[in-house]
Amino acid sequence: MIPISVMVTNSGTVSFQIKGEYNPKNPSRFSQVFRPVITWNLTYKCNLRCLHCYINASPNGEEGLSTEEALKLVDQMTEIKIPLLIMSGGEPLMRKDFFEIAEYASKKGIKLALSTNGTLISEKVAEKLKEIGFMYIGISLDSPYPEFHDKFRGVKGAFEMAIKGIRNAINAGLNVGLRFTITSKNIDYVDDYMKLALELGVKRITFYHISASGRGKDLKDWMYTPQQYENFMNKLIEYAKQLKGKLEIETTLAPFDGIYIAKKLAKDEKELADYLHFVKNSGGCGRKMISIYPNGDVYPCQFIDFYKLGNVREKPLKEIITNIPDLFVNTEKYLQGECKSCIYNEYCKGGDRARAYYWNENIYGDDPLCPLKNLHI
Repeated sequence: MIPISVMVTNSGTVSFQIKGEYNPKNPSRFSQVFRPVITWNLTYKCNLRCLHCYINASPNGEEGLSTEEALKLVDQMTEIKIPLLIMSGGEPLMRKDFFEIAEYASKKGIKLALSTNGTLISEKVAEKLKEIGFMYIGISLDSPYPEFHDKFRGVKGAFEMAIKGIRNAINAGLNVGLRFTITSKNIDYVDDYMKLALELGVKRITFYHISASGRGKDLKDWMYTPQQYENFMNKLIEYAKQLKGKLEIETTLAPFDGIYIAKKLAKDEKELADYLHFVKNSGGCGRKMISIYPNGDVYPCQFIDFYKLGNVREKPLKEIITNIPDLFVNTEKYLQGECKSCIYNEYCKGGDRARAYYWNENIYGDDPLCPLKNLHI
């Protein structure tokens, strides 16, 4: 995760409420390798069928761990004192015991966030989320235009249902942010998207660079060009300045965004070093986060579905996270190709290993989406 607003303006909204204040000279220590943020994919069920779904969710997907197993897993999360639990899916609200699990985790003192498509957030659901104490609700919205979003999410009317969910959540007093998956087909929509975000009154936008996991394997030709990337990043920098303290901007699955901003903003070598150190400490798969899939499989993050760390039905979570491979902690030591010779690989760790694995067929290879070698910054 690259906190654009924090890098550009030293300010945040939701992230400061969750993590406390931090900045390029004082990186966050909110999560650590043995105390990671956990994304818990609670179910393979989803009422949408998104073209890029990293977990291949569907209306007929399997539920996952039983309620009893889920509650025991919450106990294990409490034991290792995780800083944040992101409840995700599939669509997590499709689990009949969702609120039972969430309420149990909240009473155990775990900070909660929800990752959802937003279509099932009625007024009643929003009020319940607020009552339980969810600190943040991230809702997927991939375009300011209904036609694109509906096609991308696989269901007609998904856009309008998501908008209703966003409004219900905001009206209930929840911190709401948008999640936008960046592709060549929607990267140029950013201006209209920001207008919509401001109209809705959300507090954060997280831009997800397209991953190659799950159905994303088939979207290699949806990669944007370096020129599209440069225009996009320059706009994010300007929006971060304009919306300081009002709307927070972040990106994920592309630590090279941090390198781009560092090179753009640094006034001297000392400031560049501070920025780069900040990027290095911004986390990543297996370093400050892990993911648990519905069947109990544990991965370095939700997009690395080809390197299993263990299964919570077979080993305690505490034991699993003490055996995270060095590949995901000190990735730069294992890189090949152009990533190996890049002077910034210590900081960005080679970008996204899922894109390297699926689209370049080499877990140690180049991230094919990285545009930096084609840009003069």
